[in-house]
Amino acid sequence: MNGEELLLMIPGPVPVLPRIRKAMSRPMIYHRGNEFGELYREIVDWLKLIFQTNSDVFVLSGSGTCAMEAAVGNLLRADTPVVCIVNGKFGERLAEIGRRYSANVRTVEFEWGSAIELEAVKAAMDETQPGVVTMVHNETSTGILNPAEAIAKLAREYDALFVLDCITSIGGYDVPIDRWGVDIAITGSQKCLGAPPGMSAISVSSRAWAMMDNNSNRRPYYMDLIAYRDSFDKLQTPYTPALPLFFALHEALEVIMEEGMARRVERHQRLADTVRDAINAMGLSLFPRLNEISAYSNTVTAVSVPDWLDDASLRAGMMARGVVVAGGQGRLKGRIFRIATMGNITEREVSRTIQALESTLKEAER
Repeated sequence: MNGEELLLMIPGPVPVLPRIRKAMSRPMIYHRGNEFGELYREIVDWLKLIFQTNSDVFVLSGSGTCAMEAAVGNLLRADTPVVCIVNGKFGERLAEIGRRYSANVRTVEFEWGSAIELEAVKAAMDETQPGVVTMVHNETSTGILNPAEAIAKLAREYDALFVLDCITSIGGYDVPIDRWGVDIAITGSQKCLGAPPGMSAISVSSRAWAMMDNNSNRRPYYMDLIAYRDSFDKLQTPYTPALPLFFALHEALEVIMEEGMARRVERHQRLADTVRDAINAMGLSLFPRLNEISAYSNTVTAVSVPDWLDDASLRAGMMARGVVVAGGQGRLKGRIFRIATMGNITEREVSRTIQALESTLKEAER
């Protein structure tokens, strides 16, 4: 099947609107000139509205993992005590990055897809007395929304900086970074923002800057956030920006401004509810195990693969019907499949996906 005919219902990259694709075809501009400076300023102003922050925000020419390393690598010394909360693949990735920079990383691990227990986190903080705490807000690998506000409050009780991976929540959820007390938040372009892959954004609080300014010997080179701060004073990036992706991100953010974040958040909620209702109606099971402080994700729904069906066959059947869904990652490979409802998709794409899944399941039951 021609790739252009496939509907991507995966947690990034998401389908990109024609107007956003068209923006990438603009002629190149001088990346040290006023035109780029004004473009970058407007991008940052819009991102601050979406992040709901007055902190500094920068755009990195690199995917979400680039921003993850920027967040962690700029903060940590070789002995900085860190608590990394892990209940999925991307929480684990933050811990792996942390170990590249500090020998004092303590993970608080929960079974992938299960809810975070605050008492276990608090016990780890009592033991570690962390300088930094990391967590994934919306754990893409398992389809669970973690308790960001509660963990932010807990981190402040220990005077620790809180690094929050919002790669699949910002742009699809109401994420009030400043009100919650998040010190560093990150997101990726190809998720809820609806832009092409290859870009990320990061917000940095004054508390985070204070730690970075005392860490001059340990910062990454390409992701040196102090270099980004210094360059932004001139409305530039420290290294050559990916201009076509900046054009696309600007257009994608304009789409968000036109829709309005309240309507966008409501749409993500509504489409996720539609998918979950359909999954339940088909007799399938949602994968996450929730508690009172967690929730099903509104941007990606994780579904347990039934015993009578092979994951690869299910996804192949969906693809044959023109819809691409994601499988499980790491230890969840073959155990779940995931349907994304993020970016600029509508009821039409969700309906097509549900129909394709129903048809695939019926064929497999024969």
